[in-house]
Amino acid sequence: MRRFVEGVDRGQTTLFPESLDDWVDENNPVRVIDTFVDALDLRALGFDGVVPEATGRPLHHPAVLLKLYIYGYLDRVQSSRRFEREAGRNVELMWLTGRLAPDHKTIANFRRDSGRAIRQVCAQFVTLCRKLGLLNTASVAIDGSKFKAINNRDKNFTRAKVERRRAQIEESVAPYLRQLDTADRHDPTDALAARTARLKEKTAKLEEEMQRLAAVEAEMLASPEQQISLTDPDARSMATSGRGSEVVGYNVQVAVETEHHLIVVHEVTNDGCDRAQLAAMGKKAKAVLEVETLDAVADRGYWGSEEILACDQAGVTVTLPKPMTSGAKADGRFGKQDFVYLPDEDAYRCPAGENSSTTTTTSSGG
Repeated sequence: MRRFVEGVDRGQTTLFPESLDDWVDENNPVRVIDTFVDALDLRALGFDGVVPEATGRPLHHPAVLLKLYIYGYLDRVQSSRRFEREAGRNVELMWLTGRLAPDHKTIANFRRDSGRAIRQVCAQFVTLCRKLGLLNTASVAIDGSKFKAINNRDKNFTRAKVERRRAQIEESVAPYLRQLDTADRHDPTDALAARTARLKEKTAKLEEEMQRLAAVEAEMLASPEQQISLTDPDARSMATSGRGSEVVGYNVQVAVETEHHLIVVHEVTNDGCDRAQLAAMGKKAKAVLEVETLDAVADRGYWGSEEILACDQAGVTVTLPKPMTSGAKADGRFGKQDFVYLPDEDAYRCPAGENSSTTTTTSSGG
């Protein structure tokens, strides 16, 4: 191992610094988290447990849990169990929490019970960024992401899923019924009687599943969206970018400031389509940035004439590509994008290189 950089012997005794502060330099982001949270009025923001009870087991102060949560956001730690592990081995978290290591249940309960207060903290952070001059650019980018919910896909029901599962159950019942018919044509024996009993038991279970499915279908058809989720009622089945794939979850809309890439506004929806979210997100971003006009960019999934009009009326100028909805390509014909407009001649040039007037192009359906 000579002429290589050598590590320290694992058996070598090492003296750690006397203070954790020596391990966290002055430019470390955890110092910003610590200062920001300590400056907040957690009680006014709606956090519980700010004032300790006179009796009972001592609790973790919400400031400690909030610092842990914000650090996890910056370091992309999402699981409460990962939070628990990181708090016991991550030097930055040890410094931030004072070497406290809350268990995963405490962290999960804090996130569940403090959702509204955490959103107020996000608003306070945006206010701070505005005071620091980080949000002077009146321009945002809007996009959505699908986040998986706790609800399993098998616990989500739509009309198509119910029909598909009913067909699967009926297909499963048919072999059992044929086996029962075959058993009836043979002389009765103890082995045959036991087998017949098992077949009847399986058939009965499938019939119970059919009844349960009928009850679920009635509940599903009674819902406004004709879709229900049993574990997480607010979650919805949504298509993803993968072909033929879906996720049961939420569509999280985000508006990001284009200069420093700070999240200005976020909204959790259960609408799987982005098309109806453009105007709402644009208006909220404009209100948060406190500007008269706002420039917003989005992808083609947000295209909608009504949404664009609503943005224009609200002082939000949007830039987004128009989706290609023409069926010309599928029919083997050229689409409008294949023709080049020549403003000097007021004519279009076709893919073959020929020019035609706008009157001719319109009349021919080109």
